[in-house]
Amino acid sequence: MKNKLLALGMGAAIAGMGFMQVAHAETRVTYKSAKSTSSYFQMGVQISEAMKKGSDGEIIVTVEESQGSVQNVMEAKARGGDYVFTTPPVLVKLAQGGKVMFEGKGDPKFDEIRALFPIPSLTMHFVMSADSGVNDFAGMEGKTILLGKGSFGAREGEKYLGLFGLEGKVNLAEVELSNAVAALKNGQIDGFVTAGSWPAPNVIEAAASTGVKVISLSDEQIKASKRAKLVIPAGTYAGQDSDITTTSLPVAAFTTTAMSDDTAYALTKTFWEEKSKMGEAAAWWNGVDQGLMSNITGKIHPGAIRYYKEAGIALTEAQQ
Repeated sequence: MKNKLLALGMGAAIAGMGFMQVAHAETRVTYKSAKSTSSYFQMGVQISEAMKKGSDGEIIVTVEESQGSVQNVMEAKARGGDYVFTTPPVLVKLAQGGKVMFEGKGDPKFDEIRALFPIPSLTMHFVMSADSGVNDFAGMEGKTILLGKGSFGAREGEKYLGLFGLEGKVNLAEVELSNAVAALKNGQIDGFVTAGSWPAPNVIEAAASTGVKVISLSDEQIKASKRAKLVIPAGTYAGQDSDITTTSLPVAAFTTTAMSDDTAYALTKTFWEEKSKMGEAAAWWNGVDQGLMSNITGKIHPGAIRYYKEAGIALTEAQQ
């Protein structure tokens, strides 16, 4: 009888261990990024694949389409501990303060938002055709420029025209940004403004097919923009023989304190360990390094902090 009970007990223990392994293997996370047509959605897919591979299948990430960063932040109010989303850190700050687009929409849950790791920044590209002869902002006067509509790049581009004395001095093209390269090729426009991760696919295409000059900003212009400085290394685009100095809007992956420390730790550790492999498949990951950690202005999740301390990555007091 004792042997039978012992056997049953061992069987239950083994079954329990098996259940724990399965449960652990089925740790699931929802990653809400951007529209399915955007590069940031593609990044989400790459992160999903990297998490599965880097964790030996123990972390399964489902990528969810989004209409934008504001929606991502708003959903943090109702989502659980399996929710990861991307947004510029500045939007988290605005949400926590109930300001601008979050005015009248504040919620205590916003104070529970915590960062995990940085992802490629929204990088401004002011792209001029080689034939235009434009090498700086002043040279854009009288030229036909495509800004696009409704996007961060369009709003930011319009802001810069005002800041740098070009408001009303350039011709704004009524062409969709998706047609920018074709319009540049046929001479319909002299240049276009786009924001996204770098290398930007449309800038790669334009540089390879028509020849372009991506304009650099001076330190004074960058200061006036109140955005983060970013340097795109020489050789990133065809014909680019020197660094491009421009501005960027930092973006990071966030969750909330509802996520367990162990899950946040595993996500952060796996991201950094798999990042170089992701960079082999998509060059925009090569622009993500420890230097971008300073762009995370809010608090970091305790589980992620554990990883950063183990990795010897310095954090500010505000981040902890």
